[in-house]
Amino acid sequence: MFYIVAAVLVLFFLASAVKILREYERGVVFRLGRVIKTKGPGLIILIPIIDKMVKVSLRLVTMDVPSQDVITKDNVSVKVDAVVYFRVMEPNKATIEVENYIFATSQLAQTTLRSVCGQAELDELLSERDQINTRLQNILDQHTDPWGIKVTAVEVKRIDLPLGGFPHPLEHQGDLVNLGYAGGSGGFRSCVRFDRQAGAREILQK
Repeated sequence: MFYIVAAVLVLFFLASAVKILREYERGVVFRLGRVIKTKGPGLIILIPIIDKMVKVSLRLVTMDVPSQDVITKDNVSVKVDAVVYFRVMEPNKATIEVENYIFATSQLAQTTLRSVCGQAELDELLSERDQINTRLQNILDQHTDPWGIKVTAVEVKRIDLPLGGFPHPLEHQGDLVNLGYAGGSGGFRSCVRFDRQAGAREILQK
């Protein structure tokens, strides 16, 4: 009986004390609630019950930013989506300074996308994408730095322009988009879609 109990205790100790971290993982070790160090990769030995470890991945994260409703500086209502590339540089900060760094970065990216695009005119959004991307990347990188996050790139993927009740101030931007008109009481019922990946502007008629 003694040997059975001893064997169970040994197995429990090994399961609790021995951890293996992959090359792209780091473990933030808490001892009695206090951070002692970041370990990994490879074989990690913990003190059962006393030590707790939180795994953090160092791989690049590709995160889609959902389509956001934006009113541009020249009062045009558009929908804009983007993609953000970032990675954890300091596992300690990513664990301690923010509860969920992926969710926090996602929320920050959405508000920043609305803010930056709302400060630009429509022609800027369509013709100066690189400048918009750089501005978004710099703002996000600055705000996520205290969390140990490095934002490496931000790319605006698509800009959708609903043309129902299109405002008059856009008439001077006719060289950027071709407006289709659906006769009758429906008025304008088309949508200009600017897709960078396709490299084209198309008018979707309903």
